[in-house]
Order: sequence, then C-alpha cells, then structure tokens
Amino acid sequence: MLNRLTLNTDILGAGASTLCLIHCAATPFLFVAKACSVTCCSDTPAWWQTVDYFFIVVSFTAIYFTTKHATKNWLRLALWSSWTLLLFAIVNETFQVILLSELFIYVPAIAIVVLHLYNLKYCKCADDTCCTN
Repeated sequence: MLNRLTLNTDILGAGASTLCLIHCAATPFLFVAKACSVTCCSDTPAWWQTVDYFFIVVSFTAIYFTTKHATKNWLRLALWSSWTLLLFAIVNETFQVILLSELFIYVPAIAIVVLHLYNLKYCKCADDTCCTN
C-alpha cells in the first residue's frame, strides 16, 4: 500500500507540474493571439489565473504525501523548496511584487517534475522503517 501511495502521488505531482508547464507555455501564445484579434481585454482573465492556483494546490498535495514517504531527506528539501519558489512565482505574477523574468516560473516547475520522477524511479520504501532516514 505504501509503494502504491508514493507511486500515485509522484505520478500526480509530475503530471500536475507538466500540465502547469504546458499552461505556462501556452499563456503567452493564447493571449497574444487574442490581443491581436480583439483590442480589449488583453490582460489575463481571472479564470485563467485561477488555474495557476489549482496547480499549486494539486502539487502541494502530491508533494505533501510524497515527502511523507520519501527515502531521502535532500529530496524532501528540494521538493518543498521548488514548491515554495513556484508559489512565489505565481503569487508574484498575480500581484507584481518584484520584477521577474517570465521564464522564472519554469525553473521550479521543471524541478518538481524531475524530482517526482526521480523519487518514482529510485526512492521506494518496502515499509515505514526505510522512510525515516
């Protein structure tokens, strides 16, 4: 059961982060096309920005359950650090707290995908005792 839970949250986390990357990559193209065809409403609609927060919630859930059973402490730290950077990038994009490159959001999103895939492949617990180191 433990391996299955870890497997599912790693797949969920990698999948959600991949969809987040696609969402982030598609945004400029969708709204440039819209701005060129319609002169009003060139800003990102609120419903589109809520998708960002949906991905944050899903990735939080996946990382929470993955890190509960991760076999490596550095992986836990890397996943939570990446998630924190992703949250910061999304909140910053909404409120424009500091000027960041649009490419900044890709770094933590890609890191989350890679870390979940690494955990899926190399960090498997047979029982609860291996997950404590």
